Amino acid sequence: MDKILLNTPNACKIIVRNFGKHNKKWVYKDGVRYGKILYYPRDPDHQDPPIEPSKLFMVKRIKPFKGNPFWEKRILRDMGLGENQTGEVAIVKNTPEMNTLLWKVKHLVRITPIVFPYGEPTEEDINYTFLKENGECIVAKEIKIDEKRLQATEEFKGDQKRLDSETLKRDSRLKWLNPW
Repeated sequence: MDKILLNTPNACKIIVRNFGKHNKKWVYKDGVRYGKILYYPRDPDHQDPPIEPSKLFMVKRIKPFKGNPFWEKRILRDMGLGENQTGEVAIVKNTPEMNTLLWKVKHLVRITPIVFPYGEPTEEDINYTFLKENGECIVAKEIKIDEKRLQATEEFKGDQKRLDSETLKRDSRLKWLNPW
């Protein structure tokens, strides 16, 4: 709505804007409620795929520690991502309390869900576990020696008809020097 005031010295134009929520209730009828969130799907028959939430998160600080308010610094220190831990990674549980803390410092950290493509590690697998940058926790099982392969290797190395590297070098050199 535009109003022009002519009794002001410059006759300036004043624009009045009305902010607020529109009163079109028919827009809100197609929403699907998930807890406290109202979601409007693109298609009326859209179904979200079932997801399995991750049990653990890998949290890495990507912004500087300095210059943040004390409450954000306290949260980072409690997670082990304080001032001197620049390249460190913290492993935290996916609980509502921890998610609340992560929400407060989400602009300072990178949060990656940890997945276990080869199964979750047990107490015996602790020494054979590796966590990648993309959040994959790889469990390398203990390497077992196959007796048949070991025996075949020993037979191959001990074979008299096999040409070892020294014999091959000597023979190749002689053929290079006397090709005919």
